Amino acid sequence: MISLKSKREQDGMAEAGALLASIHEKLRDFIKPGISTADIDQFVEKEIRDAGAIPEQIGYEGFEYATCTSVNDEICHGFPSSKDILKSGDLIGVDTVLSLNGYMADSCWSYIVGESNETLDHLMEVTKNALYKGIEQAVVGNRIGDIGHAIQEYVEGEGLSVVREFVGHGIQPTMHEGPSVPHYGEKGRGQRLRDGMTITIEPMVNTGKWQSQMDDNGWTARTIDGGLSCQFEHTLAITKEGPRIFTKQKGE
Repeated sequence: MISLKSKREQDGMAEAGALLASIHEKLRDFIKPGISTADIDQFVEKEIRDAGAIPEQIGYEGFEYATCTSVNDEICHGFPSSKDILKSGDLIGVDTVLSLNGYMADSCWSYIVGESNETLDHLMEVTKNALYKGIEQAVVGNRIGDIGHAIQEYVEGEGLSVVREFVGHGIQPTMHEGPSVPHYGEKGRGQRLRDGMTITIEPMVNTGKWQSQMDDNGWTARTIDGGLSCQFEHTLAITKEGPRIFTKQKGE
């Protein structure tokens, strides 16, 4: 079901989004070589709870963690672990959903651990640009396919690939609402975008093939060829004034 959100509801989501954005901003300094993905998960959960919010991912279909921490070839839904120690040159995506006063926000951000290189820089730049290419199409009267087409055309033009199996989605009042928001597709196809819709756009971009394979835990997806994968995600509203990004960070 797709519900249209009032100004009051959007303002509530904006407060939740601002909190989530602030946590990602703090992660810029927290993430460094030598820490574990469990350290990141504990840091994020504490930040969420100390702000009076709820880490919504805990308990979702049995998921046990406040975050998904996906490293290098992991596309999404990586399990935090004290055994996963980050080293310089790693790429990690941290995805979390929180609820503040009943309003939700969802954002994944990717970070380079320590020293970068040309491959990482290109992947990060293209993935973030792809997110905003999609957001530019998130306007009243456009269709879902316009978002996906803009992302796919740009990413493939840069010699990278877009994951197909995992997509964006509607959000509020639950974590996953309609519509599905693929990051590939055709112009002018799919659900028409309406004022008051709230969605996530969250392209996952690979250096190699776009297909994924699932780990034995039934959650973690990774690239089939060992290539790197990167993700950036915002929660936003479709409004008559243009896209309203709830999870935008300082300096973007």
